[in-house]
Amino acid sequence: MIGPLLLAILTPIIGAFILPAVGKLSEKLRDILALLFVMTAFFCSAALLPSALAGNPAYIGFTLPLGMSFGFLADNLAVFMAMISSFVGGVIVFYSVTYIDDSPHKSEYYLMVTLFLGAMMGLVYSTNLIFIYVFWEISAISCWRLIGYYREPENIIRADKAFLVTVFGALVMLVGFIFIYTESGTFDLTKMTGTEISNVTVTLVLFGIFSKSATLPLHTWLPDAGVAPAPVTSLLHAAVLVKIGIYAFARLFLFTFPLGDIWHIIVPAIAAASALVSAGAALLENDLKRIIAYSTVSQIGFIFLGLASDSKLGVAGGLLYILMHSLAKGGLFLCAGIIEHNAKTKDVRKLGGLIRTMPITAICFLVCSFSVMGLPPFGGFFSKFMVISGSINAGSPWISAVFVVGTLMTILYLMRAFYLVFLGQPKSDAREGSRSMVASVVGLAVLSLLGGLLIFYPSFFVQSIVAQIGWIPL
Repeated sequence: MIGPLLLAILTPIIGAFILPAVGKLSEKLRDILALLFVMTAFFCSAALLPSALAGNPAYIGFTLPLGMSFGFLADNLAVFMAMISSFVGGVIVFYSVTYIDDSPHKSEYYLMVTLFLGAMMGLVYSTNLIFIYVFWEISAISCWRLIGYYREPENIIRADKAFLVTVFGALVMLVGFIFIYTESGTFDLTKMTGTEISNVTVTLVLFGIFSKSATLPLHTWLPDAGVAPAPVTSLLHAAVLVKIGIYAFARLFLFTFPLGDIWHIIVPAIAAASALVSAGAALLENDLKRIIAYSTVSQIGFIFLGLASDSKLGVAGGLLYILMHSLAKGGLFLCAGIIEHNAKTKDVRKLGGLIRTMPITAICFLVCSFSVMGLPPFGGFFSKFMVISGSINAGSPWISAVFVVGTLMTILYLMRAFYLVFLGQPKSDAREGSRSMVASVVGLAVLSLLGGLLIFYPSFFVQSIVAQIGWIPL
C-alpha cells in the first residue's frame, strides 16, 4: 500500500505546479486536472482505509545520518483526516469552476488550492515533527495568497494578518518541537508514544495549535479572512486550515504525549471561553460570512472540549464532529458564496426573501445549519451529544453546561441569519447559482443529513481510532 500513500501526498503537491502551465494551453483542462489531483488524494486515502482498519497501516520510513529519520504513516487517524479534507476540498474545487470563472489570477488560485490540500496530506501522514512544521508553513503561505486573492488593499491587510498570526504561532510551536527533541532525542513520533513532556513544552505547542485553529484569543484573523472568495473561506473553515490545528492536537496529545491532568482543565476552559465569546460575536454580526466564521471559532471549541475531555466517549464525539462540522460548515460557506456572488452583498440587512428566488440554496443552508446546531437526526447532534456527555462523565459538569449554552446560542445566530437572508420581504432579485455551485451545496447538505441517519458507519470508524489510544479511560 506504499503506492497509494505516496500518490495521496505527491499528486496534489506536484500537480499544483503543473496547473499554471496547463492553464496557458487550456483553462478547462486546468480546471479538470485540479479536481483530478485533489480527488486522487481522496481515492488513494480511501484505498489505505482497509489496511488501517485491519491494524496494518501503510508506512514509509527513511533513516538519515545523525539519528534523524522521517516517514509517512497511514493509520486510522491520518486516513480519517485525509479523506475528510480531500473530499470536501474536491467539492470546493468543483464549486470553484464557475464561481471564479470571471476572476483574474485563476491559475494561481488553482495552484494554491491544490497545494493547500497537498500540504494537508503531507502533514497528516507525516511522522516527523520537522516535516509537520514544514507542511504547516506551506499551508500558511497558500492561505496568505488565497485570502489576498482579489488584491484589494483590505484583502492584502487581512491576508497579512492571517499570515503573521499563524506563522508566529508556528514558530512558537517549532520551539516546542525543539524542546521535545531535547527531552526525547528524536523528532520521530513513532518512537515517542507514551513519552511525557514538560508543561512548558505543552504550552509552546498549544500556542501554535490555537493560532492555527483560530481559538480565543488568537481567533480574530479567521473572521477577517471572509474577504477571500467563498470557496477559499470554505476551505479555511471546513476542510483544511483550522482542522490542521485540531489534527495536530489529536496526533500529539492523544496518540503520542499524554496530557497532564491540569491540561484537561485548561484546554476545555479555553475552548469554553472561545465558544461563548465567538457565539456572542456571531449574534451581533451583520456580515453573513463573518457570522459563519465566528460560528467556526465557536464550534472548534466543541471539538477541543471532546478531544481534551479525558474520556473515550468525549474524544469519539470530538473526532466525529470534525467530520460533521466539515460537511455542514463547508455547505454553509458555499451557500453564502452563492448569495454573495449573485446578490453582490454579504450584509444580511440588505438581503431578505431569497427563499423565493433561491429555494434550493435556502433549504441547503437550513439543513447544514441544523447539523451545526446539533439538532436530531442530523450528524452534528450525535457528535455534540457525545462531546457533552463525555465531558460530564469526565467530571466537568460546569464546563459542559457552558457548552449547552453555546449550543443554544448557535441556534439563535444561525436562525437569525436564515430569517434575515431568506425570509421576510425581498430586497434583492438574486437567483440560484450555477449547476456546479448548487450541486455542491446540495451534496454537502445531503451528506450532513445522511451522516446522522447512517451514524453507525462514521461512528465505527471513529471508535476504531479511539481504540488505539491507550491512556484515556472509558
